[in-house]
Amino acid sequence: MYQILLHMAQKVFILINDAPYGTEKAYNALRLAMQIQKDYEGTDVCVFLMADAVACALPNQNTPNGYHSKIVLEYI
Repeated sequence: MYQILLHMAQKVFILINDAPYGTEKAYNALRLAMQIQKDYEGTDVCVFLMADAVACALPNQNTPNGYHSKIVLEYI
């Protein structure tokens, strides 16, 4: 069902409001945005970083092992 709804959508808005480290919520949201762009060409994906999530986009971060939200954000 989700796949059908997503296929019909032309615009997707993802709001991230969680810190980039400590949980994988922000990272998974960024990965979802990347996958939507890959699977549904022509779909406009907008990612809005709010509050703690803004740290996902800060340059020159020393990321803990396993957290690569900045790398994923560069591909979106």
